[in-house]
Amino acid sequence: MKIVAKTDVGKTRENNQDAYSAGELPDGVAWAVVCDGMGGAAGGNVASTSAVKVIAEQITASYRASMSSKSIKNMLVSAINAANISVYDLAQANKELRGMGTTVVCALVTDSAAYIANAGDSRAYMLSGGKLSQLTRDHSVVQEMVETGKITQSEAKVHPNKNIITRALGVHPEIRVDFYEQPMTASDILFLCTDGLTNYVETDEICALTQNCSYYEFAEKLVSRAIENGGGDNVTVVTLAY
Repeated sequence: MKIVAKTDVGKTRENNQDAYSAGELPDGVAWAVVCDGMGGAAGGNVASTSAVKVIAEQITASYRASMSSKSIKNMLVSAINAANISVYDLAQANKELRGMGTTVVCALVTDSAAYIANAGDSRAYMLSGGKLSQLTRDHSVVQEMVETGKITQSEAKVHPNKNIITRALGVHPEIRVDFYEQPMTASDILFLCTDGLTNYVETDEICALTQNCSYYEFAEKLVSRAIENGGGDNVTVVTLAY
C-alpha cells in the first residue's frame, strides 16, 4: 500500500487543529485516521491529537492477519469509542478544555476492500474509473435539512449553520459511529479529508484535479487548491492506494 498525506493551517487560522496518522499492518494492509478538532485554540488541538493517538494505538494493537469484515468493524468502532472516552475524560478533568471535541474518519484497506468508520463531517472519498464517490455521510445540521427536504444541496453549501455538526468525539460519554464497507480494486484510490477541503473545493473540481496525475500528487494538489480558493480553515488530506 502507498500512503501520502498533507496538512496545512490555511490562511486565516492561527493553529492547525486537524490531526492525522497512518501506517501499514501485516498482509499489506494499511490504515489511516483523520480528525478535525473544535473547542478553542487549545481544546481543538488537544481533542484531535488525543483521538488520533488513541485510535492509532488501538488499531495497531488489535489488528490480526485475515480478520473478517465483522471483526474489522468491531475494531474500528471500538477504537473510536475508546478515543471518545479519552477525549471526554480530558475535557471533564480540565475546565479550560470543557466542550472540546473532534470529528473522525478512519479507514482500513485490505487487498480487496476499504473499511471506513466516521463521526462528524470529515469525509472519505473513492476515486474509481475517473469517477469520485463520497463514501461517508456527514453528521451535520445541514445534511439533516437536505435529507428532510428543507433545503437543497446547493443551499446547504452557503447555509449559516453549515459548520454545525451533530456528532463529535469527546462531547458526550457515548458516540454513535457509522461504518461502511467498499470494494476496492488495484486502480482505485481512497482519500480521507477534513471540511477544510470540501468547504473550499467543489466535488467536480476535486475530481478534475485528480485526473491524469499520480496518487502521490493528490494530497498536495487538493490542499493547495483549498488554500488558493480561500483557505479559511485547516485542511488535511490522506490518500491510500495499492
